[in-house]
Amino acid sequence: MRGDTARCVATIVIPRVSVYVFLLRITEIMHADHAPSSSNYRCGYVALVGAPNAGKSTLLNAILGTRLSIVTPKPQTTRRRLLGFHTTPTEQILFVDTPGLIKPRYVLQEAMVNAALTAIRDSDVTLLLVDAARALEKEQSLPEGLAALFREARRPVIAVLNKVDLVSYKKALLPLMQQMYDAYPFATVIPVSALEHDGIDTIVRETAALLPEGPAMYPDDQLSDQSERFFVSEIIREKIFLQFREEVPYATEVYIVEFREGDDKDFISAEIIVERESQRRILIGKGGQAIKAIGSEARIDVEDFLGRPVFLDLHVRIREGWRDDRNWVRRMGYTD
Repeated sequence: MRGDTARCVATIVIPRVSVYVFLLRITEIMHADHAPSSSNYRCGYVALVGAPNAGKSTLLNAILGTRLSIVTPKPQTTRRRLLGFHTTPTEQILFVDTPGLIKPRYVLQEAMVNAALTAIRDSDVTLLLVDAARALEKEQSLPEGLAALFREARRPVIAVLNKVDLVSYKKALLPLMQQMYDAYPFATVIPVSALEHDGIDTIVRETAALLPEGPAMYPDDQLSDQSERFFVSEIIREKIFLQFREEVPYATEVYIVEFREGDDKDFISAEIIVERESQRRILIGKGGQAIKAIGSEARIDVEDFLGRPVFLDLHVRIREGWRDDRNWVRRMGYTD
């Protein structure tokens, strides 16, 4: 049925200025009967998976309407599973942001990939994010090995063709959508631009329709299950990713040593963990300028996130080879 529909769609004359809108409307029409009844509340977990830089964290932030997950141009910015809650009068969607699917080269990356695979197995629905522009360039719609994982999990999967704003010839998305359907029996394929917030409502609606009926698991004003310590450490790590190149961001971890609330401002002490002395020198910089820049930029975002002033104290510590040391990876909060 999907193949026949796609072939019919391809014969329609599409107005040049509205190809993208047309694609969204076709998705809505094909799945209009999936809309959940307002009398039956739905709640469940939804895994966001895909290759590095597919836009998983950007999509989560767009859906929630706030910057919950850190985002940088570098791949593998996300290291841990992060829950973000989208709650409405008819549904509560518990999105699980996950690290990008890669072939791991050391213990830390093994833990990152395991977090993504566990999310696929444990969630009620999976959203597979695909960089549409890259898929068209490489002529590869579905990352290798994912179809088998999805079949093993036996959960509905929605394919999200992200970054369509980077696709100049929008009609090329039609055969790409058909290729996705040919590669795996997706519940639906949705073209979106998470960065420009296009197609977000369609994703939420189609996802909610696949969730099981049941009451909300978290209060409607709660956005995540993570602590303030976690988000502060992530903000600091984001600044490191944005300011430094090559291996330095990937060799660092941020550990909150002390988080103390005060009458006038909070006191936060954090350690930036690196593997080598050369990395420590780079992070500190000449005369301490680099570490001061990290602290200044991070403090602004931390204060914005917490809604109160903070004193942020940063130190750099060396833990040789920590990324490939299973004990150290566990101590940093990563699970096998």
